[in-house]
Amino acid sequence: MTRRHASKRFAICIKNNGYEVSLEKRKICPVLDDKQTATLGLVRIVDESKESYLYPEYCFISIKLPQVVMKAFAHAA
Repeated sequence: MTRRHASKRFAICIKNNGYEVSLEKRKICPVLDDKQTATLGLVRIVDESKESYLYPEYCFISIKLPQVVMKAFAHAA
């Protein structure tokens, strides 16, 4: 995850039907704020390609990570 993809929100992928190449089930993904698409039932995710794309919200469950885990994700970028 690059600086331009720095995220403070994360979600777990629970469905990847139709997106098998881009999304891996049970993987924690960074979520980027995108208020325009949120009203359409979409969420902007940094996927396996390390780029951000829009996916249906129903493919993910939002999670709250402990601060120590958030720091670990930031250092791994």
